[in-house]
Amino acid sequence: MRQPTRLERRIDRAAHALLADAPATGVRAVLVEVGVFLLKQAWACLFGASLLVVIVAVRLWYPEDAALAPNDLLTLAAIGIQVAMIATRLETGRELWVIVLFHLTGTAMELFKTDVGSWMYAAEGVLRIGGVPLFSGFMYAAVGSYMVRVYRLFDLGFVRYPRRWLTAIVAAAIYANFFTHHWWWDARWALLIAVAVLWARTVMYARVWRAVIRMPLLAAFAGVAAFIYLAENIATWAGAWAYPDQLAGWQPVSPTKLVSWFLLMIISVVLVAWVYPPRPPTRAEKEPDEDGVEGERAVAPESS
Repeated sequence: MRQPTRLERRIDRAAHALLADAPATGVRAVLVEVGVFLLKQAWACLFGASLLVVIVAVRLWYPEDAALAPNDLLTLAAIGIQVAMIATRLETGRELWVIVLFHLTGTAMELFKTDVGSWMYAAEGVLRIGGVPLFSGFMYAAVGSYMVRVYRLFDLGFVRYPRRWLTAIVAAAIYANFFTHHWWWDARWALLIAVAVLWARTVMYARVWRAVIRMPLLAAFAGVAAFIYLAENIATWAGAWAYPDQLAGWQPVSPTKLVSWFLLMIISVVLVAWVYPPRPPTRAEKEPDEDGVEGERAVAPESS
């Protein structure tokens, strides 16, 4: 079972005490569940949201004649956020490994994509590899941080999750296509079909407070991709990077990027699945109690 960190256990105990007398039925109960859902999502987004706040703050208030280049400031801020996440036990050492893997795979993609002109960064600062400032890898790490944290916070369970070796093959093909489509056939639509076939029957169970949400896993993928797309629009407006059609002036990122983010979600989920093997929900998690509320959390062995 996925264990919360020490700090999260303290927060969880305080939340349980605060919500102990919350109603179990009616409109107020629904509002409590919605509020807890939004707070958990915000808590899961802590790394990415903190980095996005810094990016916007640099755009709005950082002096143009400052000795430290904005990109270098962003890199140092990203390192500080990551160190704070580990020091405060908001992320475990086990989770750090998958976040580092996100960072490395993302940086490799950044080096290639900037070289072929898919997007570009300001040519300033010294904390960079070629045309890629080092803070860019932390943006991928932020996605990894969200994925591992949301997995724990909502105690996710899955019905009919596909074989992990099959998901790994599809994820590897997706990652390769981000590179190969520049000189070969773009297989993204074939890959989308493969994703749909593989995960079409998978249902995700997510515990909020008393309630357990059930939804098709593909819908969850699409929702997270849309959220990342929104964050990408904010980041490009703030000048973190720019696409070719934004060089003459900022405009919203092309909606076609939603497909790219959706496919990136598949890579993210597959990487996290090697840290937290998907497990089926228990009967207590799936069946409502006599008040019509989903059952309390129960421990179940993890699937391999």
